[in-house]
Amino acid sequence: MKTKYNTATLDNGLRLIHLPSASPVVYCGIGINAGSRQEAEGEEGLAHFCEHVTFKGTRRRSSLQILNCLERVGGDLNAFTNKEDTIFYAAIHREHFRRAVDLLTDIVFSSTYPQEEIVHETAVICDEIESYNDSLCELIYDEFENMLFRGHPLGHSILGTRERVLSFSSADAQRFTRHHYRPDNAIFFVYGDVDFDRLVKMLLKTIPCREGSHYFQGMETVDEQSASLTAREGQGEGQKGPLHHQAHVMLGCKAYSYDDECRMPLFLLNNILGGPGMNARLNLSLRERHGLVYTVESTTATYSDTGCWSVYFGCAHHDVRRCLRLVRRELDRMMQHPLSERQLTAAKRQLKGQIVIACDNREQFALDFAKNFLHYGLERDIDDLLLRIDSITAQQLQDVSQELFAPDRLQLLQI
Repeated sequence: MKTKYNTATLDNGLRLIHLPSASPVVYCGIGINAGSRQEAEGEEGLAHFCEHVTFKGTRRRSSLQILNCLERVGGDLNAFTNKEDTIFYAAIHREHFRRAVDLLTDIVFSSTYPQEEIVHETAVICDEIESYNDSLCELIYDEFENMLFRGHPLGHSILGTRERVLSFSSADAQRFTRHHYRPDNAIFFVYGDVDFDRLVKMLLKTIPCREGSHYFQGMETVDEQSASLTAREGQGEGQKGPLHHQAHVMLGCKAYSYDDECRMPLFLLNNILGGPGMNARLNLSLRERHGLVYTVESTTATYSDTGCWSVYFGCAHHDVRRCLRLVRRELDRMMQHPLSERQLTAAKRQLKGQIVIACDNREQFALDFAKNFLHYGLERDIDDLLLRIDSITAQQLQDVSQELFAPDRLQLLQI
C-alpha cells in the first residue's frame, strides 16, 4: 500500500502533488491555506462567502459558463471551507482533464466577483445559514468550539451570521482573495492517470501572474490571542437555546495539535469510545444497553497549533443526567483501567481496517492527502500511519485519558 507521489514547486510558489492511479476518473483541485481562521474581527463568514462567489464569474467566463464547463462532459465541480483551508475540486474523466485544470485555475486565480451576482448568492448563503441553525445536532458543534475557543478566530462559525453575510460586497471578496488566493499560498493536487510533466506544463500556461498581491503573513497563532488554545486548560459548562423535544448535549475539552505526540493515541482512544463502529463503548452503553439515544459519538479535531475532543449525544430531556453519568462511567474506565493486550490488539485491528476501507473512497482520499500536503508539506503514507497505530501502548492511552477526561477539564454544553 506504499504510496508514491510526484511533487514539484513552480516558480510562482504553487506546490503540486500527484498520486498516479489506473482509474479513468481523475480527482483534482486547488487547496488554499486560508479559512475562517484568517478572518479579522468583523469578517466572520467571509472565507465561506468568498468560496461561494468564486463561482460567479471570471475574466473569461460567466457564472453560467462556469457551471456548464465540466457538467456538459459529465464532470463535477465543488468546494468547501474549513477553519484553516478552502478547497476547490473536480471529478472528471481523464480525457477532459485539461478542461478541469483550466477551469479550476481560472476561478481561483481570476475570479472578478461581480456585485450583481453577489446579491443573488448572498440569499443562497443566508438560506444555508438558516438551514444549519435549524439543525441543532450540527449547530452544537459550532457552539461548542465557540465556547472552547472564545475570543479566538477558531471559535466563530465558518458560515458567519445572516447580518454579516448581507454586508459583504465585491470589494470584500476581492480584498480577501487578493491576500490569500495566491499560488504561493496554495497547492494543486491530482489523483489519477495523468502525466505529471504534462500537468506542470499546463499549470505554467494557465495560472496568471497577479500584480499587487500581498504576501501571506501566516495565521494568527495562539500566542497572539488573549485566549490560549493549548490542551492543558479550561473547564466550565453552558446551556443555551430554547427547549425542543430532544436535548442535544456535548462535552469535551481542548486537545492536541497535529505535531503533538499524543495526537495518535487520542485518535485510537476516540475510536474506542465513540468512533463509527457499532461496538464503540459509548454506543454500547447509551444505545444498546440502555436505549437512551439514537446517536452518540465522539470526535477529535486537529488544527495546526491546537485541537479539541468531544462527545455528542441527543436524548430526551429527562434522560440527560443519566446519559452524562453513563458517559462519565466510560471515561472513568479508560482513566482507571488500562486496556489488556487483547483489547488493545482488537482496537488497533478495528481502526486499521476502517482506515484501509476509507482509502477505497478515492475522492475522500484525494482530499485527505491534499490537505496533509497543504498544511504540513507531507505526503500521506498509509503504511506509515498503520505502523504508528501499531506502536501505541496501553499506557499512552491511559495517560491521554487521565489528562483529557478529568472532570475539571471537561466543558459541557446543552441546547
